[in-house]
Amino acid sequence: MKRISVIIPALNEAEGIMPALARLQELRERGHELILVDGGSSDGTPECAAGLVDHLLQSARGRARQMNAGAKVATGDILLFLHADTWLPDDADRYLFACLGDGDGWGRFDVRLSGDHPFYRLIELGMNLRSRLTGIATGDQVMFMSRRLFDRVGGFEEVELMEDIVMSRRLKRISRPVCLRQRAITSSRRWERNGILRTVFTMWYLRLAWFLGRDARRLAEKYD
Repeated sequence: MKRISVIIPALNEAEGIMPALARLQELRERGHELILVDGGSSDGTPECAAGLVDHLLQSARGRARQMNAGAKVATGDILLFLHADTWLPDDADRYLFACLGDGDGWGRFDVRLSGDHPFYRLIELGMNLRSRLTGIATGDQVMFMSRRLFDRVGGFEEVELMEDIVMSRRLKRISRPVCLRQRAITSSRRWERNGILRTVFTMWYLRLAWFLGRDARRLAEKYD
């Protein structure tokens, strides 16, 4: 039977990690693997996750580093990279097997923001449409790929920011992504905390500045 390894990079997610992992226990019961990689939490995230994952790892901070660390111990045929504040659609494993089969493809889900504000629906529409047009997937959309394809491109480049975009560019040279219409629900907490318009402008500024060659470490500090 084919197996999925769900790799979750986390940092100070104690408040929500237990319900997030509880939703994934059905995948474990069906034989899939959960790996949580903590980046140095100070709020007890690893203690909250203990017993709810198959592997609990410590790593240097940084999503790319954490996801690569998780991939090193993963035993699945498909690697799925899930943010700690994002929930998979029901029966996600069935959709992955249907779209990837025995091949070396990659892809992502459509995304939905958890908040109820009507403007979130426009943001989601823009994110999902842009991804279909460009072939670029973001971490919020839950990237997945065959293990062989991950190894072929050498894993995530350990950059301070935009590791998902860099990975998408590498993978696009091999094949276009599968864009599943089933929706992963990702937290809108950043938008609620910082304001919707401010967050939109910040995200676009960071992406533009990164493309223009600004220092990624300073941009990452601004993002945090």
